[in-house]
Amino acid sequence: MKLYKKIIFKLLKPLLYPLFISGKHDLFMNLYCILLKYRGVNFKGKPNYIGYNVKFDNPELINLGDNIVISDESILLTHDYSLTTVLKFKNKTPLNDMAITRGITIGDNCFIGKRAIIMPGCSISDNCIIGAGSVLRGAIKEESVLVGNPAKIIMTISELSAKWVKKHHLNE
Repeated sequence: MKLYKKIIFKLLKPLLYPLFISGKHDLFMNLYCILLKYRGVNFKGKPNYIGYNVKFDNPELINLGDNIVISDESILLTHDYSLTTVLKFKNKTPLNDMAITRGITIGDNCFIGKRAIIMPGCSISDNCIIGAGSVLRGAIKEESVLVGNPAKIIMTISELSAKWVKKHHLNE
């Protein structure tokens, strides 16, 4: 059944591309979310935007919050085959490649920048901003702003808000 869903997803997803490039983002997102749910992604609410080229590894292990943005070409990776390499190093070569799989959770009101990589077992709390190209692992505390590889907290979302209000003369 899993393979069947993957094939259907791969056949139907390209049909959405004209909506994506024509700027009909609401319609694209509604249909894309239906496809992602069919494929196994768990939604807590309605995402604001998920890029067309976001890669979902083992979609049934991915939980997405409300009002999230996952920018294009980001990767949500739920498996790690490095266990096989470690076992071979210890002269305990397994008969088959072995993977560790762990889920990913993204909380409400989070922004994931372009080409970010979310590693297996990562849990991102509510109200976080992840910079483009960042590589995340572990538990990310609420209201954090992270950048880099490995991703590091550079400030809170409250601090970023205050900085932008001052810089751009915005009213709070």
